[in-house]
Order: sequence, then C-alpha cells, then structure tokens
Amino acid sequence: MLRQTRLSYEPADYLAKREELRLAEIELMRHYERVAALRRKLPPGVVVMDYLFEEGPTDLDAGDTPVRTVGLSELFTGRDRAVVIYHFMYGKKQTTPCPMCTSLIDGFNGVADHIAQNIDLAIVSAADPLPLRDYARKRGWQKLRLLSGGRSAFKFDLNSEDGEGNQDAAISVFIRDRYHRLRHFYTSHPWMATDMKERGMDLLSPIWNLLDLTPQGRSNWYPKIDYGIPLQPSGFWRQHAMMPRVQRSIEIPERISGRTRA
Repeated sequence: MLRQTRLSYEPADYLAKREELRLAEIELMRHYERVAALRRKLPPGVVVMDYLFEEGPTDLDAGDTPVRTVGLSELFTGRDRAVVIYHFMYGKKQTTPCPMCTSLIDGFNGVADHIAQNIDLAIVSAADPLPLRDYARKRGWQKLRLLSGGRSAFKFDLNSEDGEGNQDAAISVFIRDRYHRLRHFYTSHPWMATDMKERGMDLLSPIWNLLDLTPQGRSNWYPKIDYGIPLQPSGFWRQHAMMPRVQRSIEIPERISGRTRA
C-alpha cells in the first residue's frame, strides 16, 4: 500500500478503498499512454488544401484592420512543429459563442506561452473577424491566434459545420511532410459514440478533471459565459463576501494531522 497522506487515524476501510482506487488510476494512466502511443503511430493522413482564413492585427487592442488572408501553411512557425486548431462554435447558425468552447479557450489563453514552445495553436471560428475579435477582447484572449474560417470549406471538411451552417466543436492537428505537403494528422469531436456525446475532448479542460476529484463529481454542471459577479483574485470567498454569514462554533481537535496543537 502506498499512503497518499500522513493523516493519523485514517479508517482501514477508507485506506483499502483508496488503495484500490490508486491501482485503478495507475491502470487508467497506463491505458491513456497506450492510446497516446497509438495516436502518435497513425500512418500519414490525407493531403489537404491550403485552407484560407481571415485574420486581423496580432494585437487585439490595435483595432480590427487591416484584415489579411492567411493560409494554413502560414500557421507553421517551424519545420518540425504541428499546427493544432480548435474549432470554436461561433458564427453562422451559432449566433452566440459556445460557453463550453469559451471555457476551453480561456484555458488555452492562460497557458499559451507554454504551448507555443512546442506547437502552433490557432482558434478558428465561422464568425467574421470583427465579432470574433470583439468577443476575444471581452474574454482577454490576447495570446491566441484568432482566425475566421467562415468563407472557407475548412470547418465543413473537418466536420465541425454542416450544410446549413450549424456549428460543432472539434480539435484538429496538421503536419507538413518532407515534401512540404499539408497533411491532416488527427481530429477529435466531443461526440465519440451514440452514448458519448460530450466527453470526447474532456482532457483539454482542467475543469472536468478537477470536478471529478470531488465527491460531487461533475454532475450536470455546464459552463456559462457570465456567472453574474466578477471573480476577484481571492476567488470564491471574495465573490460571496456580501452573502449573510452563518454563525457557527467550530471545535478544533487537540490533534490535527498527527501534530499536537500548541
């Protein structure tokens, strides 16, 4: 048994179940590593066209013009780097930005400096450049490459848009072969089977993984664009500082975590 804490008096039944869970977590990790190895060993994908996108100035605060046309080939910044594109559900029939996509892109923006050391990441939306950039400013997406693909066949070909303009999320990876041809390497969607419609990209989000650590789990919770009260640096407690306080007495045990209280 490998203890995860130094807490005293942990019940024997808890420790036994925690050990059972630890072994299951190890097997899950090993299985995920096997899946990742299968992904890396995919044979060469189909050669794709140099899809065209529209892009505004790099600095979101520099206005929205000029808008230039950018090819998929121009998203590569290095010879051996992959281009990863997140398909943002916004534009055409999706007249409001998707809350789930927003939560994911918020996270990408937060770790963009780290991502850029290894891959080239871009966000592609069917929305025109102006509304896309306006929304990005509201979210503070200053570190991401934002592209409009509404005039391109890109989202349709990668199955994140249907013939009527309905949008879906997806993540796609592209590479260049030794002849500099653009090849599709991998695409995944939230839906993976008839009974798995919203779990296909969970690993892209820390939200679900954190919720799954708790007794409540993720339940039916779903992200929102706006939760009503801005969250301050001190987090949940500052957000709820104006709520009535419940007076209660707290009994502090003489021993906490095996240490005697002074």
